[in-house]
Amino acid sequence: QSCPPTRPDLLNVHLVPHTHDDVGWLKTVEQYFYGVRNEVQHAGVQYILDSVVAQLVANPSRRFVYAEVAFLARWWRQQDEATRRTVRQLVEQGGGRGGDGTHVSPRRGWLLLGGTWGVSLEEDVVMGAHKGGTGVSLRVMGCTLGRGGGGWKCPWGHMAGGIGVSLGAQGVMGGDWGAERYRTNHIIMTMGSDFQYENANLWFKNMDKLIAHVNARQANGSRVHVLYSTPSCYLWELHRANLSWSLKTDDFFPYADGPHQFWTGYFTSRPAFKRYERLSNNFLQICSQLEALAGPASREGPYGLGDSSVLREAVAVAQHHDAVSGTEKQHVADDYARQLAAGWESCQLLVANALASLGGNKENFIFCNALNVSVCPLTEAAGRFTVILYNPLGRPVSWPIRLPVNGGSYAVTDPQGQPVPSEVSPGQPPHPELLFQASAPPLGFSTFTVSRLSHGDPPVSPHRTTVSPQPREIHNEHVRVLFDPVTGHLKEIQNLDKSISLPVFQSFYWYNASAGNDESAQASGAYIFRPNSSEPIPVSGSKRVSTYLVKNALVQEVHQNFSSWCSQVVRLHAGQPYVELEWTVGPIPVADGWGKEIISRFETTLQTDARFYTDSNGRQILERRRDYRPTWNLSQTEPVAGNYYPVNSRIFIKDKKFQLTVLTDRSQGGSSIFDGSLELMVHRRLLYDDNRGVGEPLLELGADKQGLVVRGRHLVLLDTVESAADRHRLLAQELFMAPYAVLAPGGGPSYRRGQPSLRQFSGLRRELPPNVHLLTLTPWEAGTLLLRLEHQFERGESANGSQPVTIDLLNLFSAFAITSLREMSLGADLPLDAVSRLVWTPATGPSQPRPVPKLDPSRVMLQPMEIRTFLATVQYKEPGA
Repeated sequence: QSCPPTRPDLLNVHLVPHTHDDVGWLKTVEQYFYGVRNEVQHAGVQYILDSVVAQLVANPSRRFVYAEVAFLARWWRQQDEATRRTVRQLVEQGGGRGGDGTHVSPRRGWLLLGGTWGVSLEEDVVMGAHKGGTGVSLRVMGCTLGRGGGGWKCPWGHMAGGIGVSLGAQGVMGGDWGAERYRTNHIIMTMGSDFQYENANLWFKNMDKLIAHVNARQANGSRVHVLYSTPSCYLWELHRANLSWSLKTDDFFPYADGPHQFWTGYFTSRPAFKRYERLSNNFLQICSQLEALAGPASREGPYGLGDSSVLREAVAVAQHHDAVSGTEKQHVADDYARQLAAGWESCQLLVANALASLGGNKENFIFCNALNVSVCPLTEAAGRFTVILYNPLGRPVSWPIRLPVNGGSYAVTDPQGQPVPSEVSPGQPPHPELLFQASAPPLGFSTFTVSRLSHGDPPVSPHRTTVSPQPREIHNEHVRVLFDPVTGHLKEIQNLDKSISLPVFQSFYWYNASAGNDESAQASGAYIFRPNSSEPIPVSGSKRVSTYLVKNALVQEVHQNFSSWCSQVVRLHAGQPYVELEWTVGPIPVADGWGKEIISRFETTLQTDARFYTDSNGRQILERRRDYRPTWNLSQTEPVAGNYYPVNSRIFIKDKKFQLTVLTDRSQGGSSIFDGSLELMVHRRLLYDDNRGVGEPLLELGADKQGLVVRGRHLVLLDTVESAADRHRLLAQELFMAPYAVLAPGGGPSYRRGQPSLRQFSGLRRELPPNVHLLTLTPWEAGTLLLRLEHQFERGESANGSQPVTIDLLNLFSAFAITSLREMSLGADLPLDAVSRLVWTPATGPSQPRPVPKLDPSRVMLQPMEIRTFLATVQYKEPGA
């Protein structure tokens, strides 16, 4: 136990010193770390860490909480061994359950509990108002300990436990946050804020005085005891109180700091960067898997030194709450993209090395990074090239390949040399696109050869692509989609496997962004979504949506044009049981002086009773109810923005029989504003700052300075309620961990080391069950791999998928043998059998902790939604063995 002693007979005030160091916001990560451009914001993180370490060394009773590991890692790399030894000692002094000396928490968020800033109160004890807004004042008055375990009661209702702290401009806990009473005689006071503690001596010297003076009053009958503490120590004291606690099963969305100030705009802000972050994580998992499968040969190979850590760190930084959220300044967003690009470049070297090692041949691998805009110089020019498709999922996939080409007809062969049906489609300007369906084994790759046919060669496929106006429908063996011949809109979806149909109208609209009005000056901005009307305006106006049909043996597409800046392709690939909507939006016009927030809206006849459903971080599904909060009575003041929720991977509506699910390719804001409807905000361009600190409007000019053009996909599933999860769970993972195509000129060599080269490879001996997802496979320390398995179904949502499942890990992988296995905590920082968790008593009755079972690597069981983490010691097999 490293927690300081408390007084059971007194009111214990836990002071938790901390700083909040944004990993980019108004300045870039590097600018914040080194303390440059202080005219934008005074902040130098390296000096904060220097100063805090010195002050912790000076007084062992002091504590400090730090969360931003991106900065800590930069600082650590610059320290000499003596400083590193000092920091290790500080951390070790904080060891033991319930307490930390220096508490570094990489998976924690913002620990500041402050609400309204700069609240001043009359003081019993004042420790000076110092330059920089770090004067500390504390007031304790009229608090009494209730009888019968009633907790501490105080005479005012809005200050947490009756303790008010003012730090000048940097308030800690004031205004409307907190509670009228605490359940125990322990109160937590977070001491710090953005980029504080650059002068840690000022902070700690004043807190030392505060603690000494307040505690000295105990001799005169004061019942207040102040101490340095950490969140862990505070939590430990709550646990020791042996009380029962209420359970919270919902989340905190949507958040608002005023009646017209809903923070629901950032769910969509900077949609291109949100997609880049999602793609980058996808490629990071592929990079990490191939590094694990190929071993050291991936890091030092024929293409140079490969390093996955560059992308891993860039993806981690991109998930900062002012990065992927889109609430940073434009130059900072550009810097996040720069970091991701550098990570991709480093991982592409590693991927090339790994593919050469696993396949046994050295190709001139080409990575076409602009396929989203149909650009790839190799495929546009080459008469013959190779496509290597890597699949990061634990089950086989069939994936549509679309490549820009210049020829009229091509021959495609699979890894066994057999012909693969292909078509050339008009595609996206300026080039036609070659289409074929490629299959790849689990955790492995397949190699396809593509050859352009000359004019004299007979076409491989007798079917040709046709283009026709005013389509009525498209269909494949699973789905039929009907269109209104008069308006051009989608009007009905049919699931042919289940013989069910649903009227579905889909179109694009824009909300007129508020610039402030008499009711409130609040404008829509990077954080805040505030439309000036609850009724959105159709992008197409009153005009018919112009359409044409593209059809061949592999795909049927209806191309819709809603305006000069908004279009969509409604697509059905052969064999796919869902409808793909590929939308292109931008540049959003703002010359009329109106900011615009663009939505894709679906309207159906489903009786939804004000309910809709969104995912929580791609896993748990949460029920949402319009104009309702599960744990308190809501008075709705923003009927649209106040009903928006984050959609990370899917949103759906359902009645007793049918469910309509829409999957997203990035995080977006979504809602159901009226029964039977659902909508997703895909893009926004705004002319005013929303006064939340970023200090610039969300304009996003794009490369040509005309406004950003964004392209994305929505996948639409119609199914019965009982079967819906079986489809959307697997499809969501396929979208999140999509296969990746690497290209090479020529047809590829056919021999390696005297043997035929590997044109197909799987890292698994057998595919994983459909309800199991390989969440992590990445190198750890020398000779070990980090492995996580996830059960991707919730309890009760699928008759088969929601059942427990058992995996044999010892005989799962083909590239290496697991010689030993140890189960770890989720963060992999502790062996699971060394984790000692506090057991809490919920108000619903006592619960027993699940015992840690003895690990049998040949029988690893997963319960619904469970993630299990392992460190595996491995021995690699010889290539080709």
